[in-house]
Amino acid sequence: MLELDMSADIQALRSTFSDIKAVVDVDALEKEIARLNDEAAAPDLWDDVENAQKVTSALSHRQHELKRITELEKRIDDLEVLVELAVEMDDEESAEEARHELAELEDVVNQLEVQTLLDGEYDDRSAVVTIRSGAGGDDATDFAEMLLRMYLRWAERHGYKTKVMDTSYAEGAGIKSATFEIDAPYAYGTLSVEAGTHRLARISPFGGADKRQTSFAAVEVIPVMEEAQEVDIPENDIRVDVFRSSGPGGQSVNTTDSAVRLTHLPTGIVVSMQNEKSQIQNRAAAMRVLQTRLMLLQKEEEAAKKKELAGTITASWGDQMRSYFLYGQQLVKDLRTGHEVGNPATVFDGDLDGFIAAGIRWRKRKDDDD
Repeated sequence: MLELDMSADIQALRSTFSDIKAVVDVDALEKEIARLNDEAAAPDLWDDVENAQKVTSALSHRQHELKRITELEKRIDDLEVLVELAVEMDDEESAEEARHELAELEDVVNQLEVQTLLDGEYDDRSAVVTIRSGAGGDDATDFAEMLLRMYLRWAERHGYKTKVMDTSYAEGAGIKSATFEIDAPYAYGTLSVEAGTHRLARISPFGGADKRQTSFAAVEVIPVMEEAQEVDIPENDIRVDVFRSSGPGGQSVNTTDSAVRLTHLPTGIVVSMQNEKSQIQNRAAAMRVLQTRLMLLQKEEEAAKKKELAGTITASWGDQMRSYFLYGQQLVKDLRTGHEVGNPATVFDGDLDGFIAAGIRWRKRKDDDD
């Protein structure tokens, strides 16, 4: 007779899921969707294209969030039925399916539970991620491209829309930098724990000597701001350069000079955009990102000043937040949380949820302590 007692596990799932529903506030979410549906149905909606895009994007995000909750609840209900049928029919194949589904549901519920910890001012927004190669020559530019693929694969695994906004290719291997957008609810809050310096140690495929090479890449994550009106930037503070978009190896892929680079002279912040259809669109996109970076910089300076006045200055992320070892002991280790994975290939293929969850919990504990 088949023994399959999952009642305690399923009860634990339901308990955690109930807590998640309470935090998400499904009733309020449904009312918000109804309100946005009414706005989206207005006959004059597209008279204002920018506002229409904001409404439809917000509606899509809220619907996606509600769908995750409702589908998860149904899967838990279906799991209970599957367990009952497996026991009644003495069916080991159904029992194995139930065990597999339980493991998947525990993983999904854990991810949703972590999301409830995202209560920052901009955590629910989409994200703009910029990756820049650091020290290490060809290995660093290659590493930057590996990180770009890693985050795009992570987004693909979750069904999130992505858009590469700018890529600066290296003369040798890989990329000097890349900027891309992830359009998904809580993308900023989720990925913001990935910001910092990443370190790669491996036997270089580019050098003649069989020696270990250490290289670095920086990851920056900022929220998508539909309107960044909080920061007024005088025209004299900006240098605008127009150039041709480039592909791998520096090949020109446009027949017109449509790419735009904005340099904020007082801070030295540089933003480039080249993947929109026109120079005007590229400039507008670059300006939104520049305004957001300046606004966040202003907030960081204010927060640092408050800590200084309070006498509680502490180190934040540090110079290196994660190390990737691709020689000897294969390992990826987060230096803040201690979370590690012994299979770097899966991490570079986008399996980041464990690192992200550990980072969010670590940050929450750190904020509570502060």
